[in-house]
Amino acid sequence: MAKELKVPNLGENISSAEVLKVLVKVGDKIDKEQSILEISSDKATLEIPADFSGIVK
Repeated sequence: MAKELKVPNLGENISSAEVLKVLVKVGDKIDKEQSILEISSDKATLEIPADFSGIVK
């Protein structure tokens, strides 16, 4: 079953971010809290962790 990934609040006055790198690939097993995306906003570059464990499809 597919699950939705939600980007956390990036801070005051930041309404968008760009995905710089996807850190996992299809078929990878991921653990909760494992970094899966690298994003960049006007003020920072962040790694986004998974909210759940599973297999990337």
